[in-house]
Amino acid sequence: MRELSEAEFHRYARHLILDEVGEEGQARLLDARVVVIGAGGLGAPVSLYLAAAGVGTLVLVDDDAVDLTNLQRQVVHMTDAVGRPKVDSAAETLARINPGIAVERVAERLTPDNAGRIVAGADVVVDGSDNFATRYALNDACRAAGVPLVAGALSRFEGQLTTVMPDADAPCYRCLFPETPDPELTPRCEEAGILGAVAGVIGTLQATETLKLILGLGEPMKGRLMLWDALDMSVQEIRYKKRPGCRACG
Repeated sequence: MRELSEAEFHRYARHLILDEVGEEGQARLLDARVVVIGAGGLGAPVSLYLAAAGVGTLVLVDDDAVDLTNLQRQVVHMTDAVGRPKVDSAAETLARINPGIAVERVAERLTPDNAGRIVAGADVVVDGSDNFATRYALNDACRAAGVPLVAGALSRFEGQLTTVMPDADAPCYRCLFPETPDPELTPRCEEAGILGAVAGVIGTLQATETLKLILGLGEPMKGRLMLWDALDMSVQEIRYKKRPGCRACG
């Protein structure tokens, strides 16, 4: 186990007094490598909280540039970052929050061709993408690499969360959504709109789930899909199982 510096003892003091974390757990966080797909509505709060928690290496994957319309919810970007690559803007913000971590920038769109390379060596991958093609490619790559995947999604006033574990008996994202849903039923944020704070709630839950996985705490959202509705503050849970014949894990 690595030894924490005096500055790290002060920075992470509120972690260290938790019996479930302590010095050993914080050292585990500092040694961890997490890949975050998307530096947008979900990736923003995910990366902010993981950086603050001391996750040692964050890999930000996004090929987009900051747009003025992003700032209503993508809280890792400042107004003067408009027009700049999102990975550069986010990396600078995270460095200001915690200069003791490393942030790697991958200014690429994740595809089936590069997904394996991008997730290689990760302890956890967090999916903050906004389309099913990316989600499927990421699911398949994480399944092949044996890496847990924390997946979130947003629409208007609602959010979803599930975790795909690499266990042989665990269902994957294709078990949950074996076919791409009708685009009219799953419009993107620029088409349907999104209450900005909803992204913060779901992204923060993704960050929490990621920290739990690294620390080995509690129960992951394996085989469970959480549905959160901001309008009535309700939470529902749908349980799903491994699908026979699934092309990714069957």
